[in-house]
Parts: sequence; structure tokens; C-alpha cells
Amino acid sequence: MAVRVFFLPSIAFLVCLLTSFGSRALAQEPPRDDSKSEDLKKPEDTKKPDDVKHDTPGLPVKPGELLHRDVDLALVNVTVTDPYNRLVTGLDQENFRVFEDNIEQEVMHFSSEDVPISIGVIFDVSGSMANKINKSREAAIQFFKTANPQDEFFLVSFNERAELTSVFTNSVEDLQSRMAFMAAKGRTALLDAIYLGLSQLRGAHNAKRALLIISDGGDNHSRYSESDIKRLVKESDSQLYAIGIFDPLGYRNRSPEELNGPSLLSEITDMTGGRVFAVENLNDLPDIAAKIGMELRNQYVLGYRPSNKSHDARWRKIKIKLRPPKGLPPLNIFARTGYYARSQ
Repeated sequence: MAVRVFFLPSIAFLVCLLTSFGSRALAQEPPRDDSKSEDLKKPEDTKKPDDVKHDTPGLPVKPGELLHRDVDLALVNVTVTDPYNRLVTGLDQENFRVFEDNIEQEVMHFSSEDVPISIGVIFDVSGSMANKINKSREAAIQFFKTANPQDEFFLVSFNERAELTSVFTNSVEDLQSRMAFMAAKGRTALLDAIYLGLSQLRGAHNAKRALLIISDGGDNHSRYSESDIKRLVKESDSQLYAIGIFDPLGYRNRSPEELNGPSLLSEITDMTGGRVFAVENLNDLPDIAAKIGMELRNQYVLGYRPSNKSHDARWRKIKIKLRPPKGLPPLNIFARTGYYARSQ
């Protein structure tokens, strides 16, 4: 078995992973159309198995097909890195163990293929981004350029309002032209923009879905609260990660919400298996964006049928563990922390 370690130069990098759990749909109603931008409506608010088998052959996961054909199959996207945050590829099914609510599950499906992705970019054009928007635009364009032919993107821009700037498209040129004349001004409705992005992902054509947030993390004008968005993120089958362009702590002389921007982005990305990539040097932005694109194409997908068959709408905790091949150093695993079971 050949285990490959990909080195990511320039910065220590690690990406998020994307999980699709069945065809569970979000229960939110459509946003109100009371302005030219898309407006937003708030969402409404075991038994222990026998010995776990480990001899089932890993069947290839065909994104989309299995999700619709077998809604009880839980799919978990996993990123593995070494102690230097370099991507580790070439692992096999037997190297992974999956636990749900502390009970080990049988891994029945396994894949590590590059698959089409549906991605929304959430782009901050508020006043606090005035000295950062040019490099942020470069980063977004660089990210778009990592696309495969079957990938699709949409763009949400936001200041005091979140607006759908581009619907799903495969045209990098169209996205680039729409971003060309964006100017930074106004207040920051980051949470509303995340809600709008998650809503748009419901119409994605690919099973693998993600949001990339490019922002300084401060929010001072959203109608949604942190708890609203965290609940929505946990219900989503999408992965969130962010490029955080944060001012030094001593220079964040703004509202408490803006001061907490870094921790807010970290919390909402962590629960999906994602992560915030903090930027100190604006010149690093395009490089970071390209590395995120590489990460998305080097993930493992583990599929299992939960031993708990109850449709109780409760939160199920997920934990992934490794049986690393001999000779490798301790490895790091990143995956979402859980999902809500179906209600019926």
C-alpha cells in the first residue's frame, strides 16, 4: 500500500471536509422578497450493536446516487494531515474507524476520488474591508480557477445586506466580471449572508457542497443571531470554511460582535469539519485560496448505516479514529462533529 503525503508550501494548511447525510432538507421557508437583495426569514426554531464487522468490502461511493437511493446511509468526508499539516492520501478503508454516539459503526462504503463540488463564496464588501478588498478579490478569483469542469459556483456579497450576486455558474469569467467593480462600504451582515448561502446550496446539482467565507469576521447588522446560524449550520449537509482577514486584537476598536468575529467563524466552521485560515499578510490570500481548492479534492468519504435506527430528530455525535499504517507519525483527522437524525 502506497501512502502519499502532499506537502503544502508557504503556510501550514488544513482544510475542512464536507459531509452529506441523506437527503435531509432544511425546513426553512423561502426568504421574503421585500428588496432587490434576497431577504431572509428565520428558521423554526440506543441500542448497542453486536460486534462491529470490519470485513465488508468498500464499495465506490457515487455522489448523489447513493444519497437519493439510500437515505439511511451516512456519508462523512474526512481530511487527514500529518504533524506538519501536510495532506495524507493513499489510506485504505481499514485505516478508519467511525463512532456514532460512542458506538462503533461498520464502514460499508469508501472512496477517495475527486468529485464535482457545488460551492458558494460569501464575500465581504463592508466598510471594514476597504483596505483588504483588492487582495480578497484576487483570492476569490484564484479559488474559482481551481475548479473542475463539473464544479459550479455562486456568489453572495454582503455589507449591511446580503445579496445574491451570481446564481450557480461554471463561468469563472462571469464571476470575475461581477466582482470587478465591488466597492467596500456600509455595515456588516455576515450571519445573514451565511444564511443566504446555505439556502442557495439547497438548489445545488452536486452532492458535495461547501461555503467559503472571505471576511474579517465582524458582524454588526444581521437580523439573525449566532444561535440561529449555528442551529442552521448543524442541520445543513454542507461544509463551511473561511479565510479570516483579522485585524490585530488591539486595533479591533469596534462593537463586541466584531471583536468576537474570529471566534464566531471558528465555531461555525468547526462543527462542519471545517476551519478558519487566519491571514496576517494580505499577499498570502491567493495562495491560501488555491490550497483550499486542493484540499477539497483530496478527501476521503466514509459511508455507514447507523446502528441506531430511531427517527427521533436528535443530534448524533460522530467521531472518526485512525488505524494508521506502520511507520507513519501521529496523524490528524478533521470531520464534522455530528448530524440530526431524521424525524420520521
